[in-house]
Amino acid sequence: MPKSYVFLYTPRSNHLSSSLIFLSALFSVLHFSLSLPNKPHFGSNLVLIGDAKFASNSSCIQLTDPKISSPSFGFLIQKKPIRLLSSTTKSRKPVSFSTDFTFSISPHNGDGLAFLLVPRNFQSKFSTGSFGVSKESRYLGVEFDTLLDENVGDVNANHVGVDVGSLVSVKTSDISSINLVLNSGVKLHSWIDYDSSSKRIEVRLSKFGSSRPYDPLLVYQVDLGEMWRDEEVLVGLSSSSGKSMQTSSVYSWKFRTRSIPEWLHSQPLDPRAFSSKHSKEQLAQKRKICALGFLSGLVFMIGCGALLALIVLFLWALFDNGSETVLTIPTNCMAPSGGFRYEKINVVVGDNSTDAKN
Repeated sequence: MPKSYVFLYTPRSNHLSSSLIFLSALFSVLHFSLSLPNKPHFGSNLVLIGDAKFASNSSCIQLTDPKISSPSFGFLIQKKPIRLLSSTTKSRKPVSFSTDFTFSISPHNGDGLAFLLVPRNFQSKFSTGSFGVSKESRYLGVEFDTLLDENVGDVNANHVGVDVGSLVSVKTSDISSINLVLNSGVKLHSWIDYDSSSKRIEVRLSKFGSSRPYDPLLVYQVDLGEMWRDEEVLVGLSSSSGKSMQTSSVYSWKFRTRSIPEWLHSQPLDPRAFSSKHSKEQLAQKRKICALGFLSGLVFMIGCGALLALIVLFLWALFDNGSETVLTIPTNCMAPSGGFRYEKINVVVGDNSTDAKN
């Protein structure tokens, strides 16, 4: 049986202590936490299995050991199980999850790295094969594969795939399409999200330090609530070197679950009441539209009438100014044709205003 390590970090003593335990008792241990003193990016409740160990500088966890001649295998797993279909007193709510982790894979053609969901009792069917799973295991995995294995239908040695109970991926995507190489030794960042409402899993990948891609690299439709029902499952990151000296290192890992609050669930509706309410709303809407149409028509007619009146007045003024007016004077009112006679009038003003002479 593969050796198993559990690391406990105690803040008071500020040191790491390790103890060797049997795999069968691994998940009965409580209150274990894993934290890196230099790079505290790991949450609590994590354990290491197989060849997984801290790097010499404690900056990362190496899942595989290149010094081992035989195929090396390592597992970083969350000790506390989860349920993907939570049960309440009223209903069974589907659970969604999101996880993201940073990792690097050395330039060799091993099996790569995988994110796994496995049953809580998977240790009874534990294997030293690819990613530690066997044909009898029931699991869901997202593999970052760096080995072209035609026996399982790999498309190339640089792809991501979704595995459901088999190493033959149900869906794959070529990572070369986003100009990345898994086993280049470069630190990468992956996001894996499962939405229980749409029942689909999305995988994203980018270089470490880059922003989260908007478009997923891979999308697969799967109902994990139906797959696992009320069963408890464990989540982890796994790697196996195969016949190479490949080393897979994990620098940080976060995992979060979420479920739809009870108050967001829709309540049963009475179709008749809904239909009646909908009909009343439609009638009120039609009346409002008719009133607005009548008012708009009235305003339009008034505007047209005013415009027509202005046109008539303009034309009348135009034709009226262009006509010729003839003035006829009666003959009896005409002045004689003779010339005019002018007379001189002298006016003398004296002391007595009444003495005026011509």
